[in-house]
Amino acid sequence: MGALPLLFEKQAMLAPDRVALVSGANRVTYGELRASVDELAVRLAEAGAGPGILVGILARRSAFPVAAMLAVLKTGATYLPLDPSYPQARIELMLADSGAQLLLTDDALTSRDVPASRQRREGRFAQQSLHGCAYVIYTSGSTGRPKGVMVDHHAVINLLDGMSDLLHSGPDDVWLAIAPLSFDMSVIELYLPLITGGRVVIADARAALIGKRLVELIDTEGVTHIQATPSGWRVLLYAGFHRPEVTALTGAEPLTIALAKELRAAVGRLINIYGPTEATVWSTAWDVPEDPGSISIGEPFPGVRVHVVDDRLGPAEQGELAIGGVGVSRGYLGRPALTADRFVPDPYGDEPGTRLYLTGDLVRRGPSGVEYLHRADTQVKVRGHRVELGEVESAMQALPGVRQAVAAVRGDTLMAFVVGRCPDLRPRLGRVLPAYMVPTRVIEVDDLPMTPNGKVDRSALKEL
Repeated sequence: MGALPLLFEKQAMLAPDRVALVSGANRVTYGELRASVDELAVRLAEAGAGPGILVGILARRSAFPVAAMLAVLKTGATYLPLDPSYPQARIELMLADSGAQLLLTDDALTSRDVPASRQRREGRFAQQSLHGCAYVIYTSGSTGRPKGVMVDHHAVINLLDGMSDLLHSGPDDVWLAIAPLSFDMSVIELYLPLITGGRVVIADARAALIGKRLVELIDTEGVTHIQATPSGWRVLLYAGFHRPEVTALTGAEPLTIALAKELRAAVGRLINIYGPTEATVWSTAWDVPEDPGSISIGEPFPGVRVHVVDDRLGPAEQGELAIGGVGVSRGYLGRPALTADRFVPDPYGDEPGTRLYLTGDLVRRGPSGVEYLHRADTQVKVRGHRVELGEVESAMQALPGVRQAVAAVRGDTLMAFVVGRCPDLRPRLGRVLPAYMVPTRVIEVDDLPMTPNGKVDRSALKEL
């Protein structure tokens, strides 16, 4: 049995009547959730689930997929979370690419390719090593083909230990769960409270995108911890969110100084967190002061190492961020060449065989820790000039009246999509940016399109 189910069961034995999950009108105690996990685990084991078996989970936001994830891990198998909002063709692509042998949905457990010798195992559970694979999560690929990242138990446990220490997690914590299961931010929202005796409040899919409904849910359930992308936090702030009793975490997109100041004033504690899926959700954290003069992604969690490196992996003051240590995942499922390209031998490692993950993020060392600059692959050319879109976006978001802004290129035209009002945006940008970096066209929109993961959907900007 993996360590996560054991840690959850410990809490269920300590306080079986304590509420573990809230989903709509449904309130599930630790004892009830444990019973659901055990029942599902027996069904899964009888269908052949165990070490070396990948189980797809395709279910609506509720208590069920949470029980399903713990049940899969209890059998020693690995789970693959799938988002029901995705097009059917993409779901089928992920199932085929991953080779998932079982598929668990709200209504059924289906065998896709389980060897007959693995079936009818009478619910016996195998002991799984902490070095076994806990889950596979798909991320977008630059070639258009998504890639599955394989994350081990020990990496997840190390992260949860570090987060628990950072946040002093305990039974009084009430976490809002916004992220889809297919987005690895959900790992923190679901597992951290459940292994420390806290409570999870699951926002339904529609509420997760509507600021006012989320604020109502936060107040009704007495939420104490919220994790969201900067885009998600802008939605909440625009809906009037101001809760000094809340600990706020933000990550997965760059945090601007303007948003950091606004959000810090609205909460009791604000933590900027950074990390790629390939290094197990979050790698670094930074407590944002009340009036930040710059933005840092902070320092690594225990067991994690970060390095600013040049093209030869030598130390640099400014360069690519490379991550080593316990959080580094196995790599990409079925993609050995891509894995070898991004996961390289660690010249700083203490033990043979250790690897660094090359993030593709350009950073520099600052007074408060590492500072994020931009993606190495968001640099574009406009009429022969190299333009970093992140730099243009940062300049726009620093202007009065601009709540959110995204830069994009169509043909040879640099465009800006702006939420808010700043009539003299182009002249103002001209005072801080070279002329070739000032967008030729500015389009004002009520909202920017969002992906299910709460990030700006840049591909959808083409439709605006």
